Amino acid sequence: MALPIASRAAPLGLDLVGELHRREPRFAAMGMVMLMLALPTAFAALVDTRMVAGVGVWIKPLKFQASLAVYLLTLAWFAAYLPAGVRDTRWYRWYASAVVALVGAEMLWLMGASVFGVASHFNRDGGFLEAIYPVMGLFAIGLSSATLVYGVLIGRDVRSPLSPAFRASLMLGLVLTFVLTVLVAGFLAGGQGHFVGEARTAARTVPVLGWARDGGDLRVAHFFATHAMHVIPVFGLAAALLLPGRQGVLAVRLFAVAFVAFTGFVLVQAARGLPLIG
Repeated sequence: MALPIASRAAPLGLDLVGELHRREPRFAAMGMVMLMLALPTAFAALVDTRMVAGVGVWIKPLKFQASLAVYLLTLAWFAAYLPAGVRDTRWYRWYASAVVALVGAEMLWLMGASVFGVASHFNRDGGFLEAIYPVMGLFAIGLSSATLVYGVLIGRDVRSPLSPAFRASLMLGLVLTFVLTVLVAGFLAGGQGHFVGEARTAARTVPVLGWARDGGDLRVAHFFATHAMHVIPVFGLAAALLLPGRQGVLAVRLFAVAFVAFTGFVLVQAARGLPLIG
């Protein structure tokens, strides 16, 4: 049975940061910047007591720093599975640099809003931040497109040494991350906020996750959408190890369909004003 992980991808070893940088230096560097920014942001969240919509003013950039770090470092790891030679092409270098620049612009927007103590998302104050909100949405689509590009390139690589099941899981997980995230985020952006129903006024949340317990919380579907790039490949790795070629690919496809259905169900449930956890 073919190995689920390509032989050209170096082992994890002890130097994870160095390995990520070797695979994709731009994404790895920006991912580490996000992690480093999280330290002063967390300190600011402790000492700055200002609130926006009932939440600490620095919580949103802190969450985005964590999620963008995971996103970029995952892409850096997956870069080793791209077709041979792609990372050395001019178009790829320019494209990866553009994604990094868009991440930087998004973070500048988020932290700027926190500095001034105003909402970054769903801002209806008629000022500058409301005017650039649609632009930031386009930037978010641009930086998210990296998963689509990676998924298509990996899926079309007929010479890939990856096992069929694992390659299928990478392709589906990455492409679905882009598709589901854009759809769910677009639905979110068209409304008045994250919460639907009783959550608008109650806003009681599940500990740690911060999801609403009363009413619908559209962020739950957004969370699952953005993590298709992790959940489906993990399943694909297990399928590649436990099942023969075609059966493994079939299992991955069925799991991907189930994941899409679950994400859609969670979105509809929240839109109806129902919580994920009662």
